[in-house]
Amino acid sequence: MPTEHTTIRTRDGDCPAHVVSPSGDGPWPAVIFYGDAGGMRPAMLQMAGRLADAGHVVLLPDLFYRYGPYGPLVPKDVFKGDVMAILGPLMASTGTDKAAEDTGAFLAYLDMRKDVAGTRIGAVGFCMGGGLAIAAAATYPERFAAVASFHGGNLATDAPTSPHRLVPRLAAQVYIASADKDDSYPPSMATCLEDALTKAAVPYRAEMYPGASHGWMVPDFPVYDPDAADRGWDAMRALFDRTLHG
Repeated sequence: MPTEHTTIRTRDGDCPAHVVSPSGDGPWPAVIFYGDAGGMRPAMLQMAGRLADAGHVVLLPDLFYRYGPYGPLVPKDVFKGDVMAILGPLMASTGTDKAAEDTGAFLAYLDMRKDVAGTRIGAVGFCMGGGLAIAAAATYPERFAAVASFHGGNLATDAPTSPHRLVPRLAAQVYIASADKDDSYPPSMATCLEDALTKAAVPYRAEMYPGASHGWMVPDFPVYDPDAADRGWDAMRALFDRTLHG
């Protein structure tokens, strides 16, 4: 499948990004892919490719561009050491507010591409990226038809920038996939987020994946679960088929 490397100018600097497209003639609907705390690496491109194979132009930006050069990181090695000492500084360089701001530049870039169909697009996020995807879709409700979060953490906190506080702005269909072994998204947090979605009358589907752990969708994570991942990909494709391919 065609893969391009590009640089997108944001207010805070130059954001490296990959664009992965389906093979064949377009145009196709676009999806912005908000990655996990491990940053840009082959696994993220592999996942973007799987989404492109389903008929989407996938924009995969490096959310840690403000930090400067790093990695690529190998999750199995990271998890053997002090995880937050390694990932904390990277994660601190972004957040829901910064990612939402960056999304304006990402949308402007997609608008210039002739292989992108229409103006309504999708967003998907994994781990840290789950909350960023929700924030992006809430910041640009007129542009996002669908948003999916897979094992997203800290989706409802006391922080003023917590994703659940942005829910009333959403005009997208939402899919929330969580693990039953995930300290970053306990049942009380799930209840808080779902209550916010219900109160705001946002169409959503929330599913718990029994036996899965935080990160089960990511192929280079030690907890990768291929069966649960296939279930997640089926749900993601169904969401985007329903909202972007009509």
